[in-house]
Amino acid sequence: MPIKDLVASLSDNPYFGAGAGLFGIGMFTALARKGTQMGMILFRRHCMMSLEVTSKDKSYYWLLNWISICGTHTQHLSVETSFSQSETGKINTTFDFVPSPGSHFFRHKSTWIRVERNREKQMVDFQRAAPFESVTLTAVGFNRSIYFDILEEARQLALQKQEGKTIMYTAMAAEWRPFGYPRRKRPIDSVVLDEGISERIINDVKEFTQNSKWYMDRGIPYRRGYLLYGPPGCGKSSYITALAGSLDYSICVLNLSEKGLSDDRLNHLLAVAPEQSIILLEDIDAAFLNRDLAKENPVAYSGMGRLTLSGLLNAMDGVASAEARIIFMTTNYLERLDPALIRPGRVDVKELIDHCTSYQLERMFQRFYPDEPESNAQMFSHKIHSLGKHVSAAQVQGLFLKHKDNPENALNDKNTAMFFNCDLCTVYYSSSNGVTVMGVMETGRGIYLQRRQALRRKGFVWHKAKSLSRLSEGGGNLSLSADNLSSWRPKSRK
Repeated sequence: MPIKDLVASLSDNPYFGAGAGLFGIGMFTALARKGTQMGMILFRRHCMMSLEVTSKDKSYYWLLNWISICGTHTQHLSVETSFSQSETGKINTTFDFVPSPGSHFFRHKSTWIRVERNREKQMVDFQRAAPFESVTLTAVGFNRSIYFDILEEARQLALQKQEGKTIMYTAMAAEWRPFGYPRRKRPIDSVVLDEGISERIINDVKEFTQNSKWYMDRGIPYRRGYLLYGPPGCGKSSYITALAGSLDYSICVLNLSEKGLSDDRLNHLLAVAPEQSIILLEDIDAAFLNRDLAKENPVAYSGMGRLTLSGLLNAMDGVASAEARIIFMTTNYLERLDPALIRPGRVDVKELIDHCTSYQLERMFQRFYPDEPESNAQMFSHKIHSLGKHVSAAQVQGLFLKHKDNPENALNDKNTAMFFNCDLCTVYYSSSNGVTVMGVMETGRGIYLQRRQALRRKGFVWHKAKSLSRLSEGGGNLSLSADNLSSWRPKSRK
């Protein structure tokens, strides 16, 4: 059959015509879809700009918080629960709604932005023990400033939440992560140190932070080390926390006794510490022992971790050590530290934070009881010293917390002696001639040797009593903390 006749017969066939029409429509649809896809790819590549922020980046949670506030029209949400503590101590619970995984659209400054939040269930962020996530922002145009504006707004919102608070960081793997929720800043005057110590430290830190150019011009490494040493409970760690708050610094707490801490990891952590932060090495004597003492008892300090003393020394003051940092170390036993660790260059300032002095006792009393006269503060200081026992700031604060609404109880000899676990006998005696004698003595030996001379000059003699009844003989008012105590009674008159 000639081709001309074949074409004529097919054109007259209605089924062929319908099939050809469907084929043409399908071909056109396929080409249109492919063209649309290619056009969208070209449009995205040449006319749109995207920004990806992963959960490993510090700004990731800032951005989620910003989206939860600005993207109010999204219908697909996830909840994040947070807790905050008010000034009264009440714990408040806050529920924040953030976009759930998927695509969302919102408008920012007349620009439509597409937000795509992805969650990879097969990948885990081991630092947070959570699935790996990312957020991708896509907008039309080539102006990058819109993303800078968004990130800056997100940062400002995060700073508003952290205003008046101190951020605590802890080392997780090879980076620093916020530990818990930001804490309220502690006033620097709430930690009472001996006269002049706090002022010296604050002035030195401020002088260091304000003179970076001076260090650079003279080729001196721009870093500063501080060592606070003294008995436990005297305010070393508390003062560092308050100091960070007064300087608007964060605190990076590093546990040197952690078994997973190696020399290389320590060096890296010190190099990547957040800006405007204090690196805190607490109880550094527990991580390292003086090399001379270690030879005497090597077994007792074996298996403490992979960090070596030489690794710490090089990280603090070696060729590859980081600059622009402040390190605070604390210890209860200065004599246990290796001399190489506390030499100048690694430790520039050493301060003894000792048991409470009269200055501290008076200032602490006035801070807890601001309405009390200064004479009562001096009386409290005298009473504490008359115990003949060293007391720490934590112990004194514990006494004030127990009697926070009643300063008279804090001034009571019996309450004070019992709180500080002193086995004391307090004797009050008024003689017939109107002379009043008050003595506070420790049983056995102690400060009573000085009291003995003073009481003898008042006409009293030492009397060893075995019971409360015998102490009552001869008159006088007695206030005892226990039986079988040594005390005084008036000399019998002839």
